[in-house]
Amino acid sequence: MSVRTILVGATAVALSAALAAPALAVAAPAGTGRHEATRQAVRAAVAAGAPGATVTVRDAHGSWSATAGVGNLRTGAPRSPLDRYRVGSITKTFVATVLLQLEAEGRLSLDDTVDRWLPGVVRGHGHDGHRITVRQLLNHTSGIYNYTSDKTFVRDYFTKDGFFEHRYDTLRPEDLVRVAMSHKPDFAPGTSWKYSNTNYVLAGMVIRRVTGHSYAQEIRRRVIEPLHLTATSLPGTRATMPRPSSRAYSKLALDATTGPTYDVTELNPSLASSAGEMISDSADLDRFYSALLRGRLLPVRQLKEMKTTVPVTGVPNVGYGLGLMAQTLSCGVRVWGHDGGIHGSVSSAATTADGRHSLAVNLDGDWAGGGQPVLEAEFCGKRAQERPAGSRRPASPLPS
Repeated sequence: MSVRTILVGATAVALSAALAAPALAVAAPAGTGRHEATRQAVRAAVAAGAPGATVTVRDAHGSWSATAGVGNLRTGAPRSPLDRYRVGSITKTFVATVLLQLEAEGRLSLDDTVDRWLPGVVRGHGHDGHRITVRQLLNHTSGIYNYTSDKTFVRDYFTKDGFFEHRYDTLRPEDLVRVAMSHKPDFAPGTSWKYSNTNYVLAGMVIRRVTGHSYAQEIRRRVIEPLHLTATSLPGTRATMPRPSSRAYSKLALDATTGPTYDVTELNPSLASSAGEMISDSADLDRFYSALLRGRLLPVRQLKEMKTTVPVTGVPNVGYGLGLMAQTLSCGVRVWGHDGGIHGSVSSAATTADGRHSLAVNLDGDWAGGGQPVLEAEFCGKRAQERPAGSRRPASPLPS
C-alpha cells in the first residue's frame, strides 16, 4: 500500500510495478558508464523532493549500487546501499510464490473458490466467496473492495492525527477483511480488474488454512531461507526497523508534496498484513526476482501461470499476473516485478525475463514520485531530468 496514492484515492499507487525484459536492454550513451543514467535518475529523485534514495543493480558484470540524499533528516546521515526498508506490496510476489508452490504440490488449485478454504469469510454487501477463485485474488480480478480505500481506515492510519494516534495498533487479517466486507464489491468476479489489498490479506489467510502455518512462516521456509535473503523479514507486529536502515518520512496529508515532513519510521505493520508488511534491502530483492524468473522457486507450469497477465485498467503497457507485473518500458524492454509503497517508503523491483539483469530502488519519502524514472534509466539508458523539489514526478504504474 502506498500512502500518497491511498490518500489521493487514485488507481495507481506506489507499490506495484517493476518488471522484466531481454538482458540486452538499450545501452546508455557511450562514454557515460554502464549505470551513469541510473545514478543521475537517483539524484533526480532526491532533487524532486525525496530525502534520499538507494539502488542496487545486479547483472552479468556483478552488483552495482548508488545512493543520493540522506537517510536521517535530523542528523544528515546519508542513505546506504545496505539500508533495509519496508517494501510494501512487493510482499505480494512472495505470497503468490508460496501459493503457486502449494499448487505444484497438489495441496490446492488456483481455481478453488475462496469459500472452500475460508468458509463464510467473504460475505456481505454482495461479496460472495463461492463465486471468487484463488486465482482471482492473486490477479486482482475478484472485485473485492480494497480495505485501504475505506474513509475511516484512511483517516485512522494515513492522516496526521490518525496516524500518530493509531500507529501502534495491532490489526488482525480478519479485521481488515471485515472493513472490506462493509462495502459493495467493485464488480462481479472475473469481469474487470482493480487493485485491492484485501485480495492478498485473504491470500495469506488461505496459506494458513492450507498449511496450518502463517504466511510469514511459509515465506521464511520456502523463499527466504533457501535463497539466503539475510536482510528480508516479516516483522508481524514489530514497529521498529532492523539495522542498518534509514528513517522513513511522509507528509501525511492528502496529495501533498509540500508542508511539514513527519518521521513515520515506527509503525505496526499489521495494518498491511500479507498485502505489504515485509522488510528487505535492494540486494535481497534483486536476488529474489532473479531467482523467481530463472525458475529456481517454481516449476515451469506454475511460473507460466504467474506470468499470465490481465490488462491493468487505465495503465498502458502494464499487465498483472499472479503477484507479478509485466511492464513494457519506453524503449520496448519488458521487465517483470512489483512496486511497493507504505508510510515513508516507496520501492520498485524489476528484472529481465531471463532474470539476469535486476534492479531494486527505494525512496525514503512517499510524496515525491516512484521508481519509474530509475527503471527507465537502467533498462533503457534514459537520462532523468532533475526537477525542482516538490514538483511532480511519475509515480509507479500500479496501485498498492
